[in-house]
Amino acid sequence: MRAGKRNRRVRFERNETVHDPRFGGGAPAWVEVCTVWAEVQDVLPSKAESAPDGVEVALRPARVRMSYRAGLTSDMRIVVLGTIPRVLDIVAGPAELGHREGLEFVAQEVSRHG
Repeated sequence: MRAGKRNRRVRFERNETVHDPRFGGGAPAWVEVCTVWAEVQDVLPSKAESAPDGVEVALRPARVRMSYRAGLTSDMRIVVLGTIPRVLDIVAGPAELGHREGLEFVAQEVSRHG
């Protein structure tokens, strides 16, 4: 995988139960796993759907490619860092590219209006 295409910083996060020292007990939170350089390519076309409760859901799919890294799974999420961060839910992957040369994920940004 050519380094020139990896032009975005992305953060992988895992949903964990984190102990709250102030109130005791645990609360769900997104915890950083790693931050890496990746290629983020929007997949066209995006689509909008209407949910039964009248809320319109817009899906913006993307393909994320990066150097190989063990331990990343589909139950994590990807945050594309920038002026306005994008949160992507992983819908497929990781797929190994070559022999541990890279990883590819299919992810989508979900926005709800209504």
